[in-house]
Amino acid sequence: MSIYDFSVKAMDGSEVSLADYKGKVLLIVNTATGCGFTPQYDELQDLYDAHAKDGLEILDFPCNQFANQAPGGDDEIHEFCTGRYGITFPQFSKIDVLGENADPLFKYLSENTKFEGFGKSPMTLILSAAAKKMDKDYKNNGNIKWNFTKFLISRDGEILARFEPTESMKNVAQKVESAL
Repeated sequence: MSIYDFSVKAMDGSEVSLADYKGKVLLIVNTATGCGFTPQYDELQDLYDAHAKDGLEILDFPCNQFANQAPGGDDEIHEFCTGRYGITFPQFSKIDVLGENADPLFKYLSENTKFEGFGKSPMTLILSAAAKKMDKDYKNNGNIKWNFTKFLISRDGEILARFEPTESMKNVAQKVESAL
């Protein structure tokens, strides 16, 4: 199985095959509009502006599973993101990334990556406590822990890296540039 075996739901309800992105470097992100990490949209858009011409696609999947931080419908979320952050990269229909209703793409990404911790950011203690409350064994599984978890996918569909929301966007950009 590869990333290209999955289809995802566009905001208009149509199915989009990830095979349409073959040959591109992908950064797949679960997002939220009311999260402390929401300002990362600015940095994601900057990254997209700098490298879309080189073959980068950022695929944005809003998710409301973490503290109800993406409560709106698809249109409302899209209006917020384009109006406040000017995003131009593809944004898909809101999904679940955990549990029995988790989107198959995110099940695959979670099952094929490891959680390496939240690092040493100021948010580490807060996120660790929240993750432990939702999953006592959170340190030992690949489940997504919070909004703005990112997955870097190579041009041939391999998972290259997983970035927790606390990861410096500068580090994310460096890995993306290496993949390009």
